[in-house]
Amino acid sequence: MTLLKSIPKVDKLASNEAFKNLSNTLITSIIKKEIEELRQNILAKKTDSIDEEELVSNILKEYETIIKPSLQKVINATGVIVHTNLGRSLINKDVFEKAKDIATSYNNLEYDLKMGKRGERYSHISKVFCELLGCEDVLIVNNNASAVFLILNTFAKGKEVAVSRGELVEIGGSFRVPDVMSNSGAILKEIGTTNKTHLRDYENAINENTSMLMKVHKSNYSIEGFSQEVSFKEVIDVAQKNDVIDYYDMGSGHLIDLPYGLKESEPSVLDYMKHNPSLLSFSGDKLLGSVQAGIIVGKKKYIEQLKKNQLLRMLRVDKLTLAILEENVKSILLKDFDSIPTLKMLFKTFEELETNAKRIKEEISSFCTCEIIETKTVIGGGTTPNKKIPTIALSIEFKNYKPNKIEKLFRKNNIIGRIENEKFLLDFRTILEDDLDILIEKIGQIINE
Repeated sequence: MTLLKSIPKVDKLASNEAFKNLSNTLITSIIKKEIEELRQNILAKKTDSIDEEELVSNILKEYETIIKPSLQKVINATGVIVHTNLGRSLINKDVFEKAKDIATSYNNLEYDLKMGKRGERYSHISKVFCELLGCEDVLIVNNNASAVFLILNTFAKGKEVAVSRGELVEIGGSFRVPDVMSNSGAILKEIGTTNKTHLRDYENAINENTSMLMKVHKSNYSIEGFSQEVSFKEVIDVAQKNDVIDYYDMGSGHLIDLPYGLKESEPSVLDYMKHNPSLLSFSGDKLLGSVQAGIIVGKKKYIEQLKKNQLLRMLRVDKLTLAILEENVKSILLKDFDSIPTLKMLFKTFEELETNAKRIKEEISSFCTCEIIETKTVIGGGTTPNKKIPTIALSIEFKNYKPNKIEKLFRKNNIIGRIENEKFLLDFRTILEDDLDILIEKIGQIINE
């Protein structure tokens, strides 16, 4: 009981000089929790003394933990360009400044300056997209999963959608095509087998309750060996002949010619638009290299129906997304790929990567063992499954530490590398030019701790 009486009062502890310039409201809240925990420990006989200095120190640590931003900048040295866990595609700083100017001012998001009346937010992006893709119209929602759900809910609620069994995919976050279809109200009609689907499977699936023939890109896996699938061009032909909608969920469809022979493994939006499809959808923050968004392109009559779905109010994007996406699509239209960080990293030459690796090696080789190696990496983000691209990495060794310990030390300092063949690597495919000096400084700090 004596020890309980010795617990400092909340107001007395809050007046401690250590808390002078801090938020009194937050400090008081933390103090109450710390004191309650101390009281419970005394009652449970887990502590037999009160150290006020330690109590103050714990309160300060908790305060710093709470106010420290949880979302932090990291150096991506994994080599994975579209790294889902590290924020996927980066935004060009100049593009962001333009978007920031829009976002911090009143703007014509839903106002037609020419007509002087209410306008449509999607009009800001439609012109540049239609010019690039040759499509009739475009609609932007908050991600491609939303695009899939909105399309199915609009056109196939209570109706059948034919999909190949080999395309009933699950992507990150347990996003499963069959579950999304069920929740949208669509009725799944599985056709073909896991490894083989023929054109006749689509033809035989069509009945009076069929609304759509759907293809889903196998973005994070591939089927090898005795396999066959029907091209989207063939699906379009069958759908149009039978007056049903054709739709391709492309996942991470790209708008450029991919290097390193990747074009064959990843569908091109530009190629498929030549066949005049009903609808396509793909992600904005993968191979397009822009912000998180679901991009729906296709025939105007279908886009107009999507716009009338009440769900769109919940799935629409804001002014920042539209402003950034518009600038990125303009850059692709003008073939200015260097202004899109994802594409710039993808197209970096071996010589550029090696130059950066040599610079880091020269700066740090005096206090650690490092070696420049040629290796391979992946694009990431569920794109180009089983396809790797060449890259340059630097192996780091010091103090006889095991690779796992080195990785942990670097990660503690917000440098995310990878372990390969029992070596800790920094992959220069994804290390930004602006981060090279920071990287040198941080490596010195890590090794000399």
